[in-house]
Amino acid sequence: MSLLLDFEPKSGTATGYKRPPQGKWTYEDYCRLPEDGKIYEIIEGELFMSPAPQTRHQICKGNLFAALWIHNKRYHLGMVLDAPSDIILGELASPVQPDIIFILKDHLDIVKKERVEGAPDLAVEVLSPWNWKIDRGKKSKIYAKAGVREYWIVDPDKRTIELYHLQKKTYKLIGKYKAGESVHSKILPGFAVQVEEVCPE
Repeated sequence: MSLLLDFEPKSGTATGYKRPPQGKWTYEDYCRLPEDGKIYEIIEGELFMSPAPQTRHQICKGNLFAALWIHNKRYHLGMVLDAPSDIILGELASPVQPDIIFILKDHLDIVKKERVEGAPDLAVEVLSPWNWKIDRGKKSKIYAKAGVREYWIVDPDKRTIELYHLQKKTYKLIGKYKAGESVHSKILPGFAVQVEEVCPE
């Protein structure tokens, strides 16, 4: 959920704090940002911002999160989290905030008290009018570089879900699914969801 920051954010709470230039932002700088209802991310040292998501975005995110949560509760595959959750991907992102992530049991050691430090197995982004270029471009590339094995892009307006699978540090499109079709995860055993259950009319 990101838009490249073309303006200066409000100063943090630290007295005399000087904001770094684009390309030099760190997690420590991020922690100084105000809690103003906006969503901030740092990707390869650049600060990105999104306004609060639209209602339709939140409905789609909530529907998919609920389906994943119910499936995980039944089969105990790992942990599912939704935004806002800080995800640290080394020098690539500090942090990034996918709309939903899933971490399988074998990788739960990356879940720390305050944040997730490492690549989740699944990342989901729900498109908004101001973020679709970032989600399809920059964020897709850093998720692949970090080793996120599966990437879903949900388009609430077109009512589609795209499933990408990681192959040699690059995502391969497995399928683009529309209403009336089911999406089957490649990495979560037994998990499938109808597109219309995620993206209602």
